[in-house]
Amino acid sequence: MLVLTRKPHQQIMIGDNIVINVVEVQGDNVRIAIDAPREVKIYRGEIYRAIQEENQKAAAPAPQDLDLSAALPNK
Repeated sequence: MLVLTRKPHQQIMIGDNIVINVVEVQGDNVRIAIDAPREVKIYRGEIYRAIQEENQKAAAPAPQDLDLSAALPNK
């Protein structure tokens, strides 16, 4: 992890095409602006984690999907 100290109106460059601008600092709050290509997805951390959790739930088999007895031929 890289930790940087920036003042308002200073920037952080990520690669050649992502720019993070420090817009304002008020107490514990920092406002940033992110300039990135449209194809780069940007999420707040809590939203990204919620999306990941939902994706994992959707990919997990439901209990009825695990009932293999219905797929076996009767003997």
